[in-house]
Amino acid sequence: MKKWFFVLIAALVTLVGCSEKEDKEETNSLKKVSVVLDWTPNTNHTGLYVAKKLGYFEEQGLDVDIILPGDAGADQLVASGKAQFGVSYQEGITQARVQGVPLVSIAAIIQHNTSGFASIASKGITSPKDYEGKTYGGWGSPIEQAVLQSLMQKEQADIKKLDIVNAGDLDFFTMMQKDIDFAWIYYAWTGIEAELRGETLNMQYLTDYSEQLDYYTPVLATNEKMIKDNPDVVKAFVAATTKGYEYAIEQPNEAADILLEAVPDLDKALVHKSQEWLANKYQDDAAQWGEQKLAVWENYAEWMTKNNVLEGKFNAEQAFTNDFLPTKGAN
Repeated sequence: MKKWFFVLIAALVTLVGCSEKEDKEETNSLKKVSVVLDWTPNTNHTGLYVAKKLGYFEEQGLDVDIILPGDAGADQLVASGKAQFGVSYQEGITQARVQGVPLVSIAAIIQHNTSGFASIASKGITSPKDYEGKTYGGWGSPIEQAVLQSLMQKEQADIKKLDIVNAGDLDFFTMMQKDIDFAWIYYAWTGIEAELRGETLNMQYLTDYSEQLDYYTPVLATNEKMIKDNPDVVKAFVAATTKGYEYAIEQPNEAADILLEAVPDLDKALVHKSQEWLANKYQDDAAQWGEQKLAVWENYAEWMTKNNVLEGKFNAEQAFTNDFLPTKGAN
């Protein structure tokens, strides 16, 4: 009896050892890739964290690291091949491509532009006409002045009467405490934070002033070499990420908890309220999450050219693709 008992134990130990070995081999068989965020983690990125936490990446055979950009931005890391994927913007990819940098957008994270110029209500700024005599706090990009000028011209306002300063890394609320009157924000984060603070904002959304400013921001990007050499990996990454954002659309509360678990320093109330606000913005009126339209890429490039922030020939068809979405969307 004892002999059979020990034989059984030995067999079980062998089975456990084999199982552990198989699990290790399965882990080692996952393709390791990285995705670089554009900024500190926030609800624009929730789908990535959901895909990682719920095993969607593993289901697709991927071991994905979500990393911060550091001194080198996501575009630079992805273009150089130091990272396989990154969170980018249509404007950045457009400018990169005319300079010969082979970045490609593979999915729109948010279907429509939710950014705009914001100010505390007490500043009395209710339209671009009111920018005259005010101070704008930005980050020093030529595109800022072009957008401001475009909006002000529509209201017969003179941009020469606007003071534009580089506010660096100052957050919106710190700027509002200084001699700065308004700034460019994403409502999903800063706007929601204002609500939680009990501050009323006046917003001029870019999409309210020009259809051409309804561009994709942010997007997921990779480079042409990755698409050529590892299309299956790109397809797997997009499939898992799509599932992550679809979960965030359907279950924003649970998705917010997943983001908070991964990044516990984030404000819980802000994450939950922001996630709720964004849930129906990710896909919005598109046939599926991630879909991009050729007209959006062409229209914004035309606007950039007309406003002297894009020099060179831009081929919109090469700048993005829907080919890796689980169901290919129409261009």
